[in-house]
Amino acid sequence: MEDAADPWPFLDPEDPRFPVSDGKPMSDSTNQYRWMVTIQEGLDELFHDREVFVACDILWYPDRTNPGIRMAPDVLVAFGRPRGDRGSYKQWFEGTPPHVVFEIHSKSNRGPAMTRKLEAYDRHGVEEYYYYNPFKGWLKGWIRRGESLEAIRNTDGWTSPRLGVTFEVPSPPVPESLVIRGPDGEPFEHAQKVYHDRKVARQLARKAEGHRRRAEYQAKAAVRRADAEQAKREESERIAREQTELAAREAERAAREAERAAQATEQAAREAERAERIAARLRELGESID
Repeated sequence: MEDAADPWPFLDPEDPRFPVSDGKPMSDSTNQYRWMVTIQEGLDELFHDREVFVACDILWYPDRTNPGIRMAPDVLVAFGRPRGDRGSYKQWFEGTPPHVVFEIHSKSNRGPAMTRKLEAYDRHGVEEYYYYNPFKGWLKGWIRRGESLEAIRNTDGWTSPRLGVTFEVPSPPVPESLVIRGPDGEPFEHAQKVYHDRKVARQLARKAEGHRRRAEYQAKAAVRRADAEQAKREESERIAREQTELAAREAERAAREAERAAQATEQAAREAERAERIAARLRELGESID
């Protein structure tokens, strides 16, 4: 059985006066959503080893006495604040307003609404504010000088003092053409391309692993063949060596037997000669040997 629907799904259980959502959609178009995620993930990766909080479409409450004052920048960046999950950004708890905010143009981000946002960001201490229109390709920016936000005259080639990223905007503007480069010169990539590149990288890694395993198997097989051939050669050499040694022993034995036969023949000859001398002597004495 499913649980009953929560009648207050967007309330912060720690303080229900400050909802964690205003119930509005995160974005009005795929274009807006794509750029929000691209900027948020690019900055999150850029500051992955620093205490910099980067969030996408999170409610920002600047005044703890007035929950009605709230903003939801498409992307906000707060330096000196730990990374991690939050239901909302409560300025009195964080100790600082967001330092940089981004807005992406949409059907709800128009004329008077954007004027009110600029005024709110100015009033509540934002240091840098960037507003990008992916449909027309232009980028507007404001930076705090003294007590107020002032427009950046030319955003093409502009490097954010806080973020360290550089914006490239073609002139005249071209839709969807904004390039944001990190301090290393590498551009932020759209999430779809990142996922595609990761998928390709995984496929290449799997293919490389397959090649490695095949090469390892072939190398082991070659070693086994070489070992078998070496063992075969050693066995052949052992047999040849044993045969040579056996032949040498046989030759030595035959030589000894030949020597003994020669000695026996020589002995027989000496005995015959002695017998002949005895017989001759007896004849001389007039005796017959018969």
